[in-house]
Amino acid sequence: MRAMTYQFDFKDLKITVSQIENVLGYTEGDDRTFVMDLIDELLIESQKICSVKAQYSVFNDVSFDKNSRSVNIEGISFDIKKIVFGQIKKSDSAALFLCTAGDEIGIRSRKAMQDRDFLKGYIYDVIGSEVVESAADLMQDKLEQAAASEGLKITNRYSPGYCGWDVAEQHKLFQLIPDNFCEIRLTESALMSPEKSISGIIGIGREVRSNSYTCRICDMKDCIYRKVKEKNL
Repeated sequence: MRAMTYQFDFKDLKITVSQIENVLGYTEGDDRTFVMDLIDELLIESQKICSVKAQYSVFNDVSFDKNSRSVNIEGISFDIKKIVFGQIKKSDSAALFLCTAGDEIGIRSRKAMQDRDFLKGYIYDVIGSEVVESAADLMQDKLEQAAASEGLKITNRYSPGYCGWDVAEQHKLFQLIPDNFCEIRLTESALMSPEKSISGIIGIGREVRSNSYTCRICDMKDCIYRKVKEKNL
C-alpha cells in the first residue's frame, strides 16, 4: 500500500440530475422542468469533456506534535490546526491525495459566464465540483479497501483551506507528490489548476476511524455543501 493512480470513467461517478438539482437548491415544489433538462444536457456534455484522475501516496515517516497541532511527513511539517489534528492524530501513516476533473469543464463554465449565460455557467461549475468530489470518494474507497487488507482503517479526508488549515500549505503537499499523475499545477497563491481539483490528507492506522457526517466539525459555515448535507439529514 504505497502509491496508486486512477483514471475514472465519468459513468463510474454515478452523478445524477437530482444530485445537481439538490446542490443548486431546488426543492420538490419548484417548477424544475427547464433546469432538469439543462442539467441533463450538461451532464451528457461533461461526460465527453472531463478527464477524471485521482491518486494517493502513502507515507510511513509520520509524527505528530500535540503542542503545535502539526504533523511531520518525511521532514516536512504541516500546520494542520486543531480540528484536522484531532481527527488524524492516532494515525500510524498518512496518504496524501490529489483528484481532478480536468481543465475543460472549468473552461466551459467561464465561457458561459462570459457569454452571460449565468445558469449554464453555474451548472457547469457545480457539475465540476461534484465530479471531483465523487472521484475523491472513489479514490478513498480504494484506499480504504487497501488498508483493510492489511488490518488497518482510515480517517475522513481533509484538505488545505478547510477546518483552519491554511491553503498555502498545498505547496508543501505538492513537494511530496512531484510530477503528479493528475497534472495539477499550483499558482504562487496556492490555487490549483485545473480549478476543479482537490488535495489533502487521509490518516491510516489501527486506532483511527472515519465519520459519516463531518460538516459539524468544520468552521466553514457558509459552505454550499454543508447546507445541502444538513438539509438532507
